[in-house]
Amino acid sequence: MSRDDRFGTIFEIGDCLVSEEIVTEYFACDYEKCRGCCCIIGDSGAPLAEEEVGKIEEAYPAFSPLMSDAGRKAVKDKGFFEIDVDGDMVTPLSPASEECAYIHTDESGNCFCSIEKCWFSGKCKFRKPASCWLYPIRVTELTGGRHALNLHRWSICKDAFENGRKKKVRVYEFLREPLISVYGEEFYSALSFAASNFLAGS
Repeated sequence: MSRDDRFGTIFEIGDCLVSEEIVTEYFACDYEKCRGCCCIIGDSGAPLAEEEVGKIEEAYPAFSPLMSDAGRKAVKDKGFFEIDVDGDMVTPLSPASEECAYIHTDESGNCFCSIEKCWFSGKCKFRKPASCWLYPIRVTELTGGRHALNLHRWSICKDAFENGRKKKVRVYEFLREPLISVYGEEFYSALSFAASNFLAGS
């Protein structure tokens, strides 16, 4: 654990540097209010790791029937990923709407990830991109294979921050499952221990 005047306390756990806000801030998605708008608002698709592209391609026959015609056309025209203005590999967007190509919208206008919806039904092995599952944590790759985990604040998620505060759920607690999936049980146990000690002394 170290202190940086720009970012507050930094927790060093294995190869990860975790910002203080992930431990101190509250967050819990409030789907009834947002209805999945994070999948349809933004100027770029969701960040993808190189190995995730192959998993999406493998699962595509299973989840593509849940996608819109525009989404399937975007994949046909662009492929399973595209490169955004920052040079990052991201999910393709539907050109007309700039929505993620992989979304599924039900009759009530609620938006879901078609990949995850398929995963819940047991029809594919890949759940969804880690960047989506870990949100509002954004991961930056550092030199030497290290990762920096920082909190991302987006105005469309203000209800989620309020909901987490009301329910007393911290960011790292809300994201327990994806953090374990991506970084392992040992990482999460160490993070929880560090968080408990830090919060107790605050």
